[in-house]
Amino acid sequence: MATLKKRSKLPKGDFAVPSKRKFPIPDISHARNALARADQSSDVDASTVRSAVYAKYPSLKKTKKKT
Repeated sequence: MATLKKRSKLPKGDFAVPSKRKFPIPDISHARNALARADQSSDVDASTVRSAVYAKYPSLKKTKKKT
């Protein structure tokens, strides 16, 4: 997010944790960043962030390859 003004204009649906307006995921780039940062946050459960990101961007979900 470039500015606080832009972030404040995002709808709640563009956040992985809408109740706290944390982890903005308006595009796939921000979604990747949210996944990378989720484990570093002590006030948000990382699984909540992951499930929100994967629900909005299913292409980011890792699949296991069979060998």
